Amino acid sequence: MISSFGWIFVVVLLLLLGAYFVAAETALSRVSRSRVEELRREGSVRAVKLLKILDDRPRYVNVLFFLSTVAAVSATVLVADLAVTVLAPAEGWSTAFAVLVAVIVMIIVSYVGLGVAPRTLGRQHAERIALASANFIRLLGIFLAPLATLLILIGNALTPGKGFRQGPFDSEADLRELVDLAGAEALIEDEERQMIHSVFELGDTFSREVMVPRTDMIFIERNKSLRQAVSLCLRSGYSRIPVIGDDADNIVGVVYLKDMVRRTFEHHEAGQSERVESIMREAYFVPDSKPVDVLLRDMQSARVHIAIVVDEYGGTAGLVTIEDILEEIVGEITDEYDTAAPEVTPLPDGAFRVMARMNIDDFAELIDIEIDSEEEGVETVLGLMARRLGRVPIVDAEIVEGGWTLKAEQGSGRRNRVGTVLARPEVIELEDSDD
Repeated sequence: MISSFGWIFVVVLLLLLGAYFVAAETALSRVSRSRVEELRREGSVRAVKLLKILDDRPRYVNVLFFLSTVAAVSATVLVADLAVTVLAPAEGWSTAFAVLVAVIVMIIVSYVGLGVAPRTLGRQHAERIALASANFIRLLGIFLAPLATLLILIGNALTPGKGFRQGPFDSEADLRELVDLAGAEALIEDEERQMIHSVFELGDTFSREVMVPRTDMIFIERNKSLRQAVSLCLRSGYSRIPVIGDDADNIVGVVYLKDMVRRTFEHHEAGQSERVESIMREAYFVPDSKPVDVLLRDMQSARVHIAIVVDEYGGTAGLVTIEDILEEIVGEITDEYDTAAPEVTPLPDGAFRVMARMNIDDFAELIDIEIDSEEEGVETVLGLMARRLGRVPIVDAEIVEGGWTLKAEQGSGRRNRVGTVLARPEVIELEDSDD
């Protein structure tokens, strides 16, 4: 039978093992993969084994968390048993008081010895501890990973809602909490914190959420001349324009401004004699349900800057560019000429400059004309212009409506969309000079 000192030794051993597992778990969660790959290139054998662990990091973190829990609970039970069987009879304590003493002691020991101290060491010496533990961690993973996975499945089944398939012990949520904590402690700026969160959200964002919708796309027909295409690029502000066949659902390619400029520079007559389809590039199509982070990697691999987004029926839903994806991370990209303009700006000559997205009913009331938005099927000033023109308005496009000339003015933001519309009466009556 084991003596009291023997059980105390077992308790100390369990606490040391628990501290080791916690330190190893922390180190494994924080070690830099790029640094480990650098060590592998330098010939480190342990780095090779550690890289195999990092390929399936959650699996091994779950095992270490399981073992640290076993060590902590076992030590607590043994200490409680020693307090009841040894201290209580010797000191004349009641069983409840002995258990209370054991609980208080283990709370302090667990907080310091299994919490603060090992996690601090794991963060300070992540690389060293991870490399030193690589062999042992791999061995533990082989034998205990199935048990840890089974317990995770049981926990997910008992937990309301959808659980984490690989366990909650090393998840994106932990990283988000670290980022928020760093922001609260002023270690990073608030803009940096929001940017990091945006990177996390890329995987949960789909192409249809960041695309330029079909209604805002600029197209050009395949039989147009290069001169017409260059003119459209200059007027719209876009350097890449989709080329359509019969209709907008039949996109046959993408024409690049630099290709047309090079061609017309080398052959001056090509501007009138050659058609857009002779110089267009192949279009890159993606489904509207594709995650944005995957789309970004694919566009980088394919070395394309623009992709045509198609819906589930094969029709054109919109287009997305690498800049659109970057805006999901860094926010709207504007230049030094972009300013926040008021919705309506009266001008001295009786004209008005209004935002392109101004409600059409409010606009009709402003200039005292009759427009039935429900009958027209539009909600904005730009939508009215698009309906009258039969295409997406670009800068300098004009229509006449109710005795007023509406002219699309400047592009707004990086996408060069029409930002404002100048509404000017066709005839302005001048006051009599005698008055």
